[in-house]
This record gives sequence, C-alpha cells and structure tokens, in this order.
Amino acid sequence: MFTERIYNFSAGPSMLPEEVLQKAASELLNYGGTGTSVMEMSHRSKNFLAIFEETKHLLKSVLNVPDSHEILFLQGGASMQFSMIPLNLIGKTGKADYAITGNFSKLAVKEGKRYGDIHIAADTEDENNTYIPRQGDLSLSSDASYFHYCANNTIYGTEWDYVPETGDVPIVSDMSSNILSKSIDVAKYGIIYAGAQKNMAPAGLTAVIIDKALIGQEMAHTPTMLSYKTQVEKDSMYNTPPTYNIYMLGLVLKWIKAKGGLAGMANYNAEKAKILYDYLDESALFKGCARPEARSLMNVTFVTGDPELDASFAKEAEARGLSNLKGHRNVGGMRASIYNAMPMEGLQTLVAFMKEFEAKHR
Repeated sequence: MFTERIYNFSAGPSMLPEEVLQKAASELLNYGGTGTSVMEMSHRSKNFLAIFEETKHLLKSVLNVPDSHEILFLQGGASMQFSMIPLNLIGKTGKADYAITGNFSKLAVKEGKRYGDIHIAADTEDENNTYIPRQGDLSLSSDASYFHYCANNTIYGTEWDYVPETGDVPIVSDMSSNILSKSIDVAKYGIIYAGAQKNMAPAGLTAVIIDKALIGQEMAHTPTMLSYKTQVEKDSMYNTPPTYNIYMLGLVLKWIKAKGGLAGMANYNAEKAKILYDYLDESALFKGCARPEARSLMNVTFVTGDPELDASFAKEAEARGLSNLKGHRNVGGMRASIYNAMPMEGLQTLVAFMKEFEAKHR
C-alpha cells in the first residue's frame, strides 16, 4: 500500500488536480459556512443554484462558448449521447454521416442505426485505427442531418488535429477525452459532448454544448428525458442533476484558469506528451502504436512486441506507483493517459522507469 499518491495513468476515471481535491476536502462537511456538504444540498436551493450558475459561467468563459449555444449538465455519459443525438437530429433528413476512428465512434454508429440511415464517411479500421482521415478522405453527404466524429480516440491513442469542413451539415463531436485540453472554436460545432471523468470532474456528469438552432427537432417518440428541448427549457434540471460533480467541475475550471486557461493547458500538455513520444521514437524496445501525425496528446499507446513482456512491464510499473498502464483489452500493450491533471513529474518518472526496464530486457 502506498503512503503517498501514485501517478494514475487511467483512461478514466482519471486523476484530478491535487489542488482541487484539497479544496473539495476542505469544504466537504461545511461548504462556504452553510453547515452542510454540497452533496447534501437540494438542487433547488439558493446555495446550490449559485454553484450551478457559477460553474456554467466558468465553462462558457473557459471554452469561449458563443451566445448561439446552450450548455447542459446531464447524466448517462457519452454513451447516452449516442442515442440522444440521432433522436434529436436525424429526423431532419433521416440520414447522418459518421467517421469511425475507434471503439467509441463505432458504438455511436451502432446506436445511430437504430434511428436512421447511417453513412460511414470514413473508417480507419483497415489499419487498426492508427491514423486520422484527412479532409480529402471523408465521404460526406450533402443531405446528412449531421456529421459525427470522436475528436480523441482513447483506446487507440489518436487525435483529430483539424475540424472537418462539412458545408451546411452540422458537426457533432464526442470530446470526452480531450475537452479542456486546448482551445476549440465552439461556433464550428452543432453539438459538443463529453463525459466528465477524464478532464473535467468525477464520473457521472456529461457536458453538452448545443447550437440553439438544433433544439426542437426531436423525433415524436423521443423520451422526455432524452429531448434537448426539455433539458434546455428546464436548464438541465428536469430531474435532479449530478450536483456534486457540477461543483467539482467548477473547481477544475477555476484551476484551469489559474494555470493560464486553455492556452496554458495546451502548452503544458504538449510538453508532457513530448517527453514520452521522444523516448518512444528513440527506444529499441518500446514502439508507439499511432502514426506520428495522428498522435494524441491525451492517450499514448505503445507496445514492446511481446505480450508477456508487456504484461510484465505493466505489473512492475504498478508496483512502482505508476498505475493503470495496461492497454485496453481490445488492443493490448500499454496506454498512458496523460490528461490535464497529470503532472510533468509523472511523465519524467514513467520514462525513467521505461529506460530502466529496457536496460534489463535488451
């Protein structure tokens, strides 16, 4: 048992900033002199509504969300959005375009097919999802109700480095694993959605940013809870929202602002990733999985080429306080998830251990 905190490379739920955890701990029993925990507050209370509004304002400010878009704090994870999106949008033409670049976009396609005609605009499974399609590779439909893609592929370690051009077709993007890691032009998107458990807050909160022009187009049989119109009209409070996670998101957003905002996060994340990718490029034992031009700054996938050696590495790393480096069951190998809260020291410690491991297994 470790007496100090480990470096947690989990893909999610992932590390939260220590400053945030300390702040939350200090307010756990008595928030702001209220004599109660945020966990115990009514979501209709004056004290919680102040937290809710502040968090919503912070997210709007940090992401520079334009007035044309609404912010929703929902539940159900990104997986629920796989259903909500087609239920609310595909009815316009009955068709939608999807790019498959990993496991979660594939699941989104599977769900979308329940509600309409899904056209595959790109599929990178031909090379084990190690690359991102370029604009010229996309087979886009002019009559699609929307185009969907997953901005960062957690399992395979690839990340889109551009926003696709789709003409008048709204863009919908799953940003669960790279939201708040860099600046984005929200105005280019019809919907951005993200499960919170990677860069935002503990598991249980889902953030949705939606263009107001897309609200109110849901199919007639859409369940009330899955209607964006309902959720916007009720300001995310048709039912009890994930109150404590909204509070935690507010603390994370304040931390990001103190660290230089999204520009500061982007620079820091690039520096961290460079430490690991530079070593992978020079290593004789370890090899990165994603193509260099498609490498994610959030999830770094790598292998030794020997499954038994991979397993040994992950086990020894765990014993050294480098946790959750085993790759996803679909691909094996190793995966280091290095979200915003992962400190530079975590990467330095990981690479030092990798060098030590390589020296023993040349």
